[in-house]
Amino acid sequence: MSEPPPAEAPRSETPMAIDAGEKPDLPQDIMNALRQLQTAPQFSPTPTPTQPNNQESIAGRQGPTPTPPPQSEWERLRAQLREKPVDADVWLKLVDLAEDSGDMEKIKDTYEGMLETYPNTPSVQIAYLKHFLDDPSQFSQAEALFRRFLLRTTPSVELLKFYLTYIRRVTTGPNAREVIRKCYDFALGHIGQDKDSYEIWQEYINFLKAGETNTTWEEQQKMDAVRKAYQHAVQIPMENVKRLWEEYQEFENGLNRITAKKFISDLQEAHMQARTVLNQLQEHLSVLFAPGPSSRSNRSSIWLPRPPTFNQGDKALVQRWRLYLKWEESNPLEIEEKDRTTLLQRVQSVYRKAVVRMRYYSEIWYMAYAWTKGIGKTEEANALLKSGIEANPASFVLNFAYAEALELQNNFAEVHPTYEKFVEVLRKDLEATEQRINAENSSSSSLGSQLSQKTDTNAMDITPSLAQSQSQPPSQNSSFATQVSDDKPPRSKELIEKRTDYGIVYIMYMRFGRRAEGLKSARNIFGKARRDRWTPWEVYEAAALMEYHCGNKDVQVASRIFEKGMETFGEEVEFVLRYLGFLISINDENNARALFERVIGTFTADKARPLWERWARYEYQYGDLAAAHKLEKRLSEVYPNDPPIKRFAERHKYLNIDAIAVRDLGFVLGRQGSRGSGSGSGGLGRSETLQSLLASQPKETLQAPTSSKRAVSPEHRRREDSRSEYPSKRQRPASPVRERDRDWRDSRDGPRNRRHGSPPWERERERDPPPRRPVKEEKEEDKGIALPSVLSWFVGTLPTANSFDGPVFRTDDLMQVFRNAVIPSTTPARARSPPGPRTDVQAGGRPPPDYGPYQGPGGGRRGRW
Repeated sequence: MSEPPPAEAPRSETPMAIDAGEKPDLPQDIMNALRQLQTAPQFSPTPTPTQPNNQESIAGRQGPTPTPPPQSEWERLRAQLREKPVDADVWLKLVDLAEDSGDMEKIKDTYEGMLETYPNTPSVQIAYLKHFLDDPSQFSQAEALFRRFLLRTTPSVELLKFYLTYIRRVTTGPNAREVIRKCYDFALGHIGQDKDSYEIWQEYINFLKAGETNTTWEEQQKMDAVRKAYQHAVQIPMENVKRLWEEYQEFENGLNRITAKKFISDLQEAHMQARTVLNQLQEHLSVLFAPGPSSRSNRSSIWLPRPPTFNQGDKALVQRWRLYLKWEESNPLEIEEKDRTTLLQRVQSVYRKAVVRMRYYSEIWYMAYAWTKGIGKTEEANALLKSGIEANPASFVLNFAYAEALELQNNFAEVHPTYEKFVEVLRKDLEATEQRINAENSSSSSLGSQLSQKTDTNAMDITPSLAQSQSQPPSQNSSFATQVSDDKPPRSKELIEKRTDYGIVYIMYMRFGRRAEGLKSARNIFGKARRDRWTPWEVYEAAALMEYHCGNKDVQVASRIFEKGMETFGEEVEFVLRYLGFLISINDENNARALFERVIGTFTADKARPLWERWARYEYQYGDLAAAHKLEKRLSEVYPNDPPIKRFAERHKYLNIDAIAVRDLGFVLGRQGSRGSGSGSGGLGRSETLQSLLASQPKETLQAPTSSKRAVSPEHRRREDSRSEYPSKRQRPASPVRERDRDWRDSRDGPRNRRHGSPPWERERERDPPPRRPVKEEKEEDKGIALPSVLSWFVGTLPTANSFDGPVFRTDDLMQVFRNAVIPSTTPARARSPPGPRTDVQAGGRPPPDYGPYQGPGGGRRGRW
């Protein structure tokens, strides 16, 4: 008797049930295992002293548990990609491993997973399809993939070329030409305006020419179809459009030279415009489509998009895409309004290609959404936003735009899940960041403990929380005061910034709730935010102000929200300052004064300065003089280094009008870089404005630059020197100001790079400089590179060079133009001869190169004669 399947195994309440029937022809150990499986539900999970564990008894009979086989490299990479799917390098390695193995199941799993992460990627689609085209028995799978790629996604030129090749290969029978023609019409309807569609157009025209005809009418129909295809193709800016134009001319002249002249002249202008646009299009696309990396296997090259790091290269790439897309929208082909459908089709195909190449750049998705919505295709625009959120779930611009789009459609039921899902994504990111920072702090604190441990206590016994408390003193200014000590997030700049951004989502969510469903919905959303440990203080302020402005100016509710926030964020100076400003704005002086006196002693002097200044400004404007003097006395005790004139000047200011600083202390002159502005210098304390601080520096610091701009480059200095040597009529060489400036520059930069033609005594003076100049240079060098404290602070507030997101000037292209330029000369022999100490322009010949600034048409240095 054969072994029964497990599903038909008899269920019995006792082990004796198996022995009640016929004895099966099974070994004794298998029968014992079956009895154990049947009786397993009768035993409690936890063994007792009188009841042994069945699992242990079975393991004891069967021996040690066999070790599972080690994972292959493909399995390890596939598991890694399930955890972190957006990793292009790992995907390419996985594809190579699957291709080398030859296992079709691995190949399918790899490509399906890749297409799930990178949908609409043509190189992946083509590489996947190639596995089903060698064996005719697998053509059905290939056709299923073609339907999936061509109908459900956006087809590309490469994919459609592959599709047409397959159709011509497998289509036979009497209706084969009609089927192929429809396939060409389908392909050209999608990518007929593409720059790389030349091969499809050429094949289509050849296909039409090869058609057989039996009557004159059929021949005429064929010629009309060929003419229509030619006329459409020669107006498209694509590769080899000039060759198509030449073929079209031959085609028309071969039929009838009289009608050919009319057809050709009608299309001449449109064709030349297409060729002009092609040149511009090639300039745009030359840097936007990088080739894919080569593979070590025989598969075709695969290119995958990568998430941005927003370095200089990423910003430049986004800028080039932005310029290209705006250029396409501007209708460079000058398509007439009657052919507006062609223009829309062209721009739409460009945007579809852009969101595939720039999948992880939210700005490109939003541009595609804005353009699609602008032409009236609202459903397609919303579908674009949804696809963009799938690619970038943490994108603020896409989630906010999608929520607004749903709100405009009164689809409020879908807005709530959108915000909740967005909040969940950001919360997971915050938790992952917290875990990473805690791990880094634990490792660094453990290392520090090992180095500083002086006793026999093992440093590894210190828990991560204790190590963190030893390495970081407890902060009194923390926004995480409401959390227990074990649950307190690390105090890091990255986490604080992400937490603030997290609060913006709740604020936008509350705004939606108030607009769409009333103030009650906004209160419910705020209730959810209060229970979230990551909610920042900005959410409390937004909720309080919303209650005040939208709830019939309910001061009591708004104040209660602020007081509730004080329980959690009472140690945040910014939140206390906003609360104080709110009480002052509603003219609640008593509660404002009480709040100020309650919190001012809980902060250190440095942190409390904004509170002191805000309350002092209120006292100066709306209090009496005795109270102002009393407050200034308290300020002098807290900040003894502040000069008295500072508080006096603050008391007599209004907005940014500081007459004392301007008229009596000369701060405006110091801001303009005047030499005499240091006469009224005197430190006014650390809370002065930038102009006041700059003016309070020593005289020599203010005299150094003659402009408030950044330091000039050496090339600019040389041009300034050239201008001083060849002054215009309005600037005399003997001007005292010019001489002082020249002496200062010479002392700073050393001998100047004079042009040829300068007077001999000036060259001698450059070779033998006065002895006083090296002394001054040594003094300048002795100062080193140390900057005044105010300038150091100012430089620290400037954005880094990496934050520049403007256009990138490509100097290589400009130098290439200069290098290839041919400049004619009337007397080349004299132009190559070495010039004398002085050049007379009126005597003829080519003047020396002039690298100074352009002096206008009357400068006399350059001209034509």
